[in-house]
Parts: sequence; C-alpha cells; structure tokens
Amino acid sequence: MTETTAVPEKITLDGLERKWRQVWAERGTYAFDRSAPRSRVFSIDTPPPTVSGSLHVGHVFSYTHADAIARYRRMTGREVFYPIGWDDNGLPTERRVQNYYGVQCDPSLPYDPGFTPPDTPPSRPLPISRRNFVELCQTLTAVDEQAYEDLWRQLGLSVDWSLQYTTIGEASRTVSQRAFLNNLARGEAYLADAPTLWDVSFRTAVAQAELEDRERQGAYHRLVFGLPGGGSAHVETTRPELLPACVALVAHPDDERYRPLFGTTATTPVFGVEVPIKAHPLAQPDKGTGIAMICTFGDLTDVIWWRELDLPTRPVMGRDGRLLPSPPAGVDPEIYAQLAGKTVFSAKETMIGLLRSAGALDGEPRPTTQQVKFYEKGDKPLEIVTTRQWYIRNGGRDAALRSALLDRGREMSWSPGFMRARYENWVDGLAGDWIISRQRFFGVPFPVWYPLDAAGEPDYTAPITPDALPVDPSSDTPPGYREDQRGRPGGFIGDPDVMDTWATSSLTPEIAGRWGLDDDLFARVFPMDLRPQAHEIIRTWLFATVLRAHQEFGSLPWHTALLSGWILDPDRKKMSKSKGNVVTPMALLEEFGSDAVRYWAVSGRPGTDTAFDTGQMKVGRRLAIKILNATKFVLRFDLEEGAADLTAGEVTEPLDRAVLAGLAAVVADATKHFEGYDYARALERTEAFFWTFCDDYLELVKERAYGDPDSPATRSAHAALAVTLRTLLRLFAPMLPFVTEEAWSWWQPGSVHRAAWPSPDEFAPALDPAAPAGLLTLAGTVLGLVRKAKSEARQSMRTEVARLTVRGPDPEVRAFHLVSPDVRAAGVVREVIAEVAGGELAADVTLQS
Repeated sequence: MTETTAVPEKITLDGLERKWRQVWAERGTYAFDRSAPRSRVFSIDTPPPTVSGSLHVGHVFSYTHADAIARYRRMTGREVFYPIGWDDNGLPTERRVQNYYGVQCDPSLPYDPGFTPPDTPPSRPLPISRRNFVELCQTLTAVDEQAYEDLWRQLGLSVDWSLQYTTIGEASRTVSQRAFLNNLARGEAYLADAPTLWDVSFRTAVAQAELEDRERQGAYHRLVFGLPGGGSAHVETTRPELLPACVALVAHPDDERYRPLFGTTATTPVFGVEVPIKAHPLAQPDKGTGIAMICTFGDLTDVIWWRELDLPTRPVMGRDGRLLPSPPAGVDPEIYAQLAGKTVFSAKETMIGLLRSAGALDGEPRPTTQQVKFYEKGDKPLEIVTTRQWYIRNGGRDAALRSALLDRGREMSWSPGFMRARYENWVDGLAGDWIISRQRFFGVPFPVWYPLDAAGEPDYTAPITPDALPVDPSSDTPPGYREDQRGRPGGFIGDPDVMDTWATSSLTPEIAGRWGLDDDLFARVFPMDLRPQAHEIIRTWLFATVLRAHQEFGSLPWHTALLSGWILDPDRKKMSKSKGNVVTPMALLEEFGSDAVRYWAVSGRPGTDTAFDTGQMKVGRRLAIKILNATKFVLRFDLEEGAADLTAGEVTEPLDRAVLAGLAAVVADATKHFEGYDYARALERTEAFFWTFCDDYLELVKERAYGDPDSPATRSAHAALAVTLRTLLRLFAPMLPFVTEEAWSWWQPGSVHRAAWPSPDEFAPALDPAAPAGLLTLAGTVLGLVRKAKSEARQSMRTEVARLTVRGPDPEVRAFHLVSPDVRAAGVVREVIAEVAGGELAADVTLQS
C-alpha cells in the first residue's frame, strides 16, 4: 500500500486481521528477495509443527517470539528468509488417520485405486493397503495444513508463504535420502542387529531421545536360584515373567557376600537352566539382595551387562508384546508352553504360579513404585527386542565425535545462555548411537535395496543405492534389475522401513534452503542465523540438526538458538495435548484480537515458563486500542499534510526536546534488547514510555499544538509529536503488527513493516547535552499534583487554578521554569510561583473560587 488512508470516524480493532493479511499477501510485504547477498540475509530455521490435530496456545506463544525477531530484522534492513514447513510424516499422523477414518494399514494387501474411506469409522478398523493408507495420510494432512495456515495468517506470522514445505514432500524426501546416502558412504550410517527399544502398540523401534519415564506400581518378587553344593541365592525382580530369558546373575565386584561365587554358576528356578555368576560395577549392593538376574532383555542395564560381559541371548519377548511361541535355546519347551503367546501381565501371573508350585518364591511380592520407560507418544511400557535397524553415529560410542559436538554447542549462541547446559548434559549422557529406522508406513523410505542370493536370502552387507532421488524401494526398481525380480532368488528386496521423523526434521535448514536442488539459494541462507524452538526438544531437534550439519558440512546449522519456555495452566502445570489442559488459539484470536494475544506471548522472556493469562491479553487489547486513539489524537493537529517530512531538527522547545531525549534512550534500549533476542524487555521499555507519552506529554503539549501553525513553538510541538508517534509505531510493529500497520496507514506511505527501524541518531538535532535530565518526568509530576488537587476537590480537569506554587531543590526549580508554560497551559493555571526550598518537590494548588 503506497497511499495513506483516511482516519476512520470510529476506532475499532475489529476486522484489522482480515484487512491487513489480505493487503500483505497482495503486496508481497514479506516476500524474500533472493537476489540479496548473504551479508544482508537473515535466515530463520522455522519449526515445522506436527500436523496431527489442532494447534494449541503454546504454539502461538513460541511462534510469536520468532516472528517478532523476524519483523525486527526486516526493519533493520536485512532480507529475512522466513519459511514455513509442516511436519506431516510419522507416528502422530498415522495414528490420527487411523482414528479419523477407522482404517488400519496392512502391507500385504494390494492397492485399490478406487478405494474410498467409509463416511463413518467402522467399529473395527478396516484393513487397507500401504499405498491406500499413505494416500489417506496425504489427504488428511493437506486439510490440517490449510487449517494451520489460516491460524498462522490470523496471528500475523510474517513468513514468506511461497517458501512452504512439508516433511513428506518430494524436496524433503530428496534431501533426506541424499543426506542418508552421504552418511552411509562416509560410514556414519550403518545397519545392525541389536537390542532395540520397542513400542508394542505402534510396533516400531524408539530412539533414546523419544523416551519418557513414568511412574508405575510394581512388585518385587524374591526368586530362589540354586547354587552348586545345595546352596541358594535369592534374587529380587519386578519382572519374573522374563525368567526364561535369564542368561546370568550379577553382583558388584566388591560385594563380599558374592565374591566367592564369581566364576561359578547358578540354576534358574522352574526351568533349571545353568547360568554364570558375574561381577560388574553397575550392580548395586544396596538394592534388593545385592545380586540381580540378567535377562535378554528387561531394561537398558541388561543390555549394558549383556554387551560388556559377552553373554548369550535368550529372547522371549515378541514385537507384539507377547511372549514368543517357541522357547529360547536350553529352556524346557513343555514348561515354557504355559507362557508362550501370553501378554506380559498374563505371563507374569502364570510365572508367579509356577514359582510358588516349585517352592522357588520366597515370601509374598513386595509392592514398589518404579520409573518405567515409555515411548513419549505411547501408552504401554517399552520392551527391548533384538531387531535389524539403521543407526547414525552420534557420539554415544565415539568419544572424539562427542567432544566435537560439545565444541559445536560452545560455538553456538544460546538465548537464554543457561540452556546450553541442557544440550551438554544430553550429549554427555548419550548411551548409544541414534536409531533412525521406524517400522511404519507414512514417512521417508530408506533409499536402498538388498540383493537376494540363490536361496532367496538378502545380503544386508551390500545395499544397492539409487541413481536418482527420491525413490520408494517398495515400488521402485534398483539400477540393473527388473520389477519381476522383486522377492525372487537372484533378485532383490526393498528396505521396508521409513526414517524416523526426526531424521527428516533434523535437516530443516537443508530442506528449506533446498540443498542440492537450488545451490544458489542454499549459499545465501546457510548456515542460518536463527533457530527458534521449545527447550524440551533440545535433545531431539536441536541436537540432531547440529549432528547432521557437523557430519555433512563441518559447521553449525545456524548461529543462534532461541529457546521458548512452556505455557503453564492456572495450576502452574505445563499445557500439553496429552494432559488435556490445552487451550486452542483461534477462539482467543477472535475474542481478544491477534495483537492482544501476541502481546501476552511476547511478554514472556526467552526460556521462561509463562502462565496462560487472558488478563494479560485484555491489557494487550487496551494497549492496541490506545495506540489507535493516540494516533488519531495526534493527527488532529493537522499533521497529515507533510507529517512524514517533520524531523527532530524542527524541535526547539525544552519539553519537546525532553520527550525526544527520553525516546532516544528507549530506542537505544529496545534495539539492544532485540539484538540480544529479548523481545519482552524491548516491549516493556517501549510500552512504559508510550503510556508516559499519552498520559503526560500529550496533555502537556496539546494547548501549544493547537496554536498558530506558523509559530515556532507550535511547529516544535508538531515535529515532536510526529517524530515520537512515527518512532513508537515502529518500535511496537514487531510485536503488534496489525494495529501499528493500521495507524501507520493513516498518515505514512508504505508499510510500517518495511520502514527503517528507528535509530538514536534520528533525534540528535533536538538533543541538548546541557539540558536538565528528567524534564518530562518533572512536568508530568507537577501536572499530576494539579490533577490530584482538582480530583480531591471534585472539580473538572478544566477548572481554572488561581495559583500554583512549586517548591523544591534549586536544580528542580530551575528546570521547572523551562516547562512551566506547558504545565500552566495543561493545568489551566493563571499564576505560577516557583520557590527554592528544602526537601522533595511539592506543589500548592489554589483553585479559582
């Protein structure tokens, strides 16, 4: 918009979002100029929200923070690369599709090109082919993404909507597969059979970063193991159903009770399997009886013991959460048959009965509360099963890589700085490499096939890679093969798994910058300047992105990480969809207005948990209305004509110079805070000055501003008003984009969001280093005393004051003389007397009788 618009008769916030989002879209206000050199570009690695339901107010909170920074940087003359993506692959999307349509994926079924989902979800899930299931995922995510876009536009995010991407789109698949193949070629990605954390509901592997500890009630059972010579060892366990998986007993090497047993064997109760007794420092002498059974596998400590003590495996747990139908080697099949195929709960009850019958259960179970590992999105405890999975080296088993990643953390700027410790704690605590494969359907496929030998067995050590990307090995044919060779001896099979969603999301800088697809663009935006995100995903998104950039480019993916805190409900608990205490934002935006909700959001400082507070939104709404009213009031002084040309050089009066001196300090502080990513302090400083401007300065100067336009004093007032208003609108613009754009349009050309960020230098011509400090505050204080006297006398503010006597220290009295004419006019005072006296500044007010 290049022309100004008329000041409306009635001030309202209603309809501003609809009006300005349309104008911004038509004018390309936030379009990225890709011809700008890298030195002028400010690039943002915007979080792609998970498209698996509705957004909540926590999203509004953190995304508003990033938007305020983007708007500020744009006003400082940077070309802001601000894309938006949608994270639409992975388990959350699949679960939403299953529930929404009432379907279940069955990869063995053929594709039905005419399939239409039922209008009403059936009582039992309808099995459909993988391709049909993926198509439903794409259909539903497209609907969800449009709803997300509508909300983000309503909120006023200044992203360039032409830079949208999805994590399942062709560009994302190409970038993800290319990065994986590079990891594979460098030896950073590898395929291995290993104990894997497994979610039995989703039937998929789970990475360390996706774990969540939850309290569960359990019980210790004291089992009696036989020892050579007729003795016994008592072992306490909360998982007696894993007894057939026992491969050893273990105690601490310094535990005097068990030292004589190290190197000997024990016999498992019920099954009579002979197992070795080992020593290991992870055994806890003060836990239970001090000796534990090692099962393959009950928990992560079992995995460590199994690996470091070089023990065999006796797997009993299936991927469906039931005990396997056949016993492990050496276990009596007749006894095991009583456990085969049972759930963990049923198998535990059966095993307890078998132990009692054998006289191998010492006493009754002892209740306990324990921390159990869950997949963060799951509702059943994780099991550990041996599976073939893809891994990426992440420093968990490589001290040199771990050290390099810690160095990357120190190289990065953190806002707030204390968040770096969370990154370092995560890196220091890594227990293994990153498992990136998932046994799901809607995701980025691994771009490899495996040759089949003459017997039809796959050779996993010689994966076949593609000539072009992206590919789907389940439907595409590898180089040198025909489709009719799929699954046949001498032919090939495709890798059936998809990448973990974090394996794609960890490449958002490369995806948004179109790495390998648009090298010119990538060179202008990478490494990016800013990564805004929530602090709880430092261990997943932030760390994984640093890892991939370090491996691929030997650099950081961005220079600064901006971390948001949590939104807390009225009980000071974190808001989350899983807890059911979230607030959906669209109703809030419609009730209070987008600027009001943004005001609440940017009042929360980086990394600080903030309470959900509609009261704060009401404050924001009042501020937005006051900005419009103040603008309209200022423009009453015939400032529209030539107002854009009024400068600080035309300000001559002491009070006017004082307001610009104060404003110069506000601009310096707000700029400093924005440069440090503290948008909350910038807002706080600006807002405090704005209310002083409205409550004091406008009252003090309005009589002079109504004077003869040719008078230097009036001209000074008009210039000060124009410069102050023009500056305040720019200072508020990153936080309150709609109301500032509306007010700006009444008297300034162009968009406030493309206007230059104010500089203290703009006020230099009006600043007098010798002027007393605090003139505006002094004038406002005296005027406040006059108002108070009138109020206490129950008189109108227009009531005339016969005499105003001001008393105080000499410096303040001399300073008061400079602003006395404006105080006299604003307070309707006939006579002013200023006297030097001891003590604090005081005033006697004599009203006209």
